[in-house]
Amino acid sequence: MRIEWLGHACFLLEAEGLKIITDPYQPGSYGGAVGYSDINVSADIVTVSHQHFDHNYIEPFPEAEVVDKEGVFKVKGIEIEGILTFHDETQGSQRGKNLVFIFNLEGLKIAHLGDLGCIPQDLKKLDNLDVVLIPVGGTFTLDAQLATRLIELIKPKITIPMHFKTEKLGFDIEGVDKFIEGKSNVERLDVSSIEVKKEEIPSFNKIIVLKPSR
Repeated sequence: MRIEWLGHACFLLEAEGLKIITDPYQPGSYGGAVGYSDINVSADIVTVSHQHFDHNYIEPFPEAEVVDKEGVFKVKGIEIEGILTFHDETQGSQRGKNLVFIFNLEGLKIAHLGDLGCIPQDLKKLDNLDVVLIPVGGTFTLDAQLATRLIELIKPKITIPMHFKTEKLGFDIEGVDKFIEGKSNVERLDVSSIEVKKEEIPSFNKIIVLKPSR
């Protein structure tokens, strides 16, 4: 399975002959604050965690099946579960609801946390994760401290941070350095993608920082 970070909360997951795009952003939205370039990738499936312009730009994917609801879905032969969470620490009163998506691909369990803004009360659905894609920038999502606490609780084999400040993102949020500070199991790669194989992952306990490809 191949995981490519396109930018912000948007990833391309390639597995089982399918292309899945998570939380596609609209380039130039929010007055140009979203400076990542066009995604320019075809997709079979698109997931949307919530209806903000930096997460729900599905127009470039007219042929894709869109999953943007809570529940368990079988989409093009793949099981995807949308789990209702919140965009803030006050039950959504500030920024609304958020969907966490669980994908079962190539024998691996992957979670995309969207704009999760709090540690969920029920963590059972996040047990035994092989890969978690987690926001760490704070302000609108989990910050470095809460994101660290969450991965300590759920113990994923691979953690890939997202939704943090980069040179292409003008939001007033933290960069990734605060999240990885003091952690010994960090690999900061000069690439935008990794390949993950079921037979190799049992011994992993890594935080992998990717470069955005867009």
